[in-house]
Amino acid sequence: MPKTTDQLDLVVEVTEEGQKRRIRQRLHPAEYSIGSDPECAICVSHSGISRQHARLLYEPDNIQIEDLGSTNGTFVEGVRIKRRVRIHVGQRVIIGACVIWLDYPKQEQAPAPAAQPERAPEPRQPPKPAPAEEEPAAPGDSARALMRKFKAQIHTELLKRLDLKRLAGTNSTVTKSLQDKVRATVASIVEEIKDQLPGSISPAQLTREIIQEAIGLGPLDDLLEDNEVTEIMVNGPDKIFVERRGKIQLTERTFVDDAQVLAIIERIVAPIGKRIDESSPYVDARLADGSRVNAIIAPLSLKGPTITIRKFAKTPFTVADLIRFGTMTDQMADFMRICCLLRKNIIISGGTGSGKTTLLNVLSNFLPKDERIVTIEDTAELRLNQPHVVSLEARPANIEGRGAVTIRDLVRNALRMRPDRIVVGECRGGESLDMLQAMNTGHDGSLTTVHANSPRDTISRLETMVLMAGMELPSRAIREQIAAAVDIICHTDRLSDGTRRATKISEVTGMEKDVIVMQDIFIFKQTGLDPKGKVLGHFTASGSVPTFIDEVRIRGLQLDRSVFTQQIEQTP
Repeated sequence: MPKTTDQLDLVVEVTEEGQKRRIRQRLHPAEYSIGSDPECAICVSHSGISRQHARLLYEPDNIQIEDLGSTNGTFVEGVRIKRRVRIHVGQRVIIGACVIWLDYPKQEQAPAPAAQPERAPEPRQPPKPAPAEEEPAAPGDSARALMRKFKAQIHTELLKRLDLKRLAGTNSTVTKSLQDKVRATVASIVEEIKDQLPGSISPAQLTREIIQEAIGLGPLDDLLEDNEVTEIMVNGPDKIFVERRGKIQLTERTFVDDAQVLAIIERIVAPIGKRIDESSPYVDARLADGSRVNAIIAPLSLKGPTITIRKFAKTPFTVADLIRFGTMTDQMADFMRICCLLRKNIIISGGTGSGKTTLLNVLSNFLPKDERIVTIEDTAELRLNQPHVVSLEARPANIEGRGAVTIRDLVRNALRMRPDRIVVGECRGGESLDMLQAMNTGHDGSLTTVHANSPRDTISRLETMVLMAGMELPSRAIREQIAAAVDIICHTDRLSDGTRRATKISEVTGMEKDVIVMQDIFIFKQTGLDPKGKVLGHFTASGSVPTFIDEVRIRGLQLDRSVFTQQIEQTP
């Protein structure tokens, strides 16, 4: 925030019949009510403004605005606020047809010495940011805190020079000319105050971060470019966590306030036709590179707007990468390739963040290039390299609660699209019944993922999800459908050291009485931890030979039987 002062000017700009008029009112540190009621400290009588519309709290180093449950809402730089938020000098607050902002008093300029002769007034120059006062750093003040102060100062001046209301709000399709204008203006402001910057702040870094906040994703841009970061978690404006090499770490990056986080969320969801507001306070979205985004805001999120981004690697992982990471061995990968070529129905199971979607992407590369593949997802994540791929994405309801298209709707529609294979990003509800029916009616070789704790738990989960379809089927009938449809379950786990492993590959062999029979083909056995906490263990075959081993020979494929009867590999 710019230099503190014990008085500011409140500027109210009212637009009536195309004409603008401004009212300037002097404020001192206090709490002010805003509304059309004459009793309000700041009385703005105009259509669209409630009698008690908002409240302004002004302290020398802290300015906050709060909506008082108004009908038309209070907006800070185009973002509707749901609770008290911090604002800065120069930021526009919109209520009804009025634009309100705080400015420094005009008479705050130092008078010329009396001995000097009077001069003709000079042409008015564009306002410059108020210089930061030279004060000794407070104990514990970090370079990051200084950076935030200068960023707030520059951002205030940027708002004065450019109309960033739409840019900072819901306008996500920023034109190149506007981007260039923002970059040039920020560079000019930083150049003007460069002499005031302490040695710990790089002008180039300051310029880059301000530009990111104005036309990018703010402090998230650098994290998205960091190849070591696999997940980004924003817990309100003050805490940004990342996952590196399977471990979660707190970063030094922060947002200015809730309004900036909300603006970033709007900038993410707007290009894909989704929305987030009080009536729909959470959303699933994706970035341009395919990274998955989940956002949730007040009133559901109590600590401010929350964003979770699961990044996609710029270059999709291959089976060689998974072998190098120790996720599976080359023998296990070759077995999964054979299963795909034999058109076995495969379910990839595991917990959250265990690598299910990554493994599904890798296995999909084994599908023949001459087949028609239909992918179905809530939020598009799969990236298949085959030439004949149709990608379908579910759609949430609109603001009137209509127009929703569910995964189940898309699965049923896909059956009419003449698919050779159906790939469902995740089964989590009634679509499981339609998926099982598709697997049992000529769409062999389909793939999907399921949240589960083990291959046996996957069967139980499927049974429960089929019941969610609303069909009152007996348990035995459901289990018969599962036993007939599912051939292979590949289970993945995220271990204590953050690594991902395909801990079990199991085959569904049929039913005995009312129980689905399974046999493990490959298993990961953990033997301990090294002094650094890294998991030790090895992959091994269970000794069970797949029931379809003869089919491998008939199809002219090569698979060495010995891999099913020996320890395969010690993990590094």
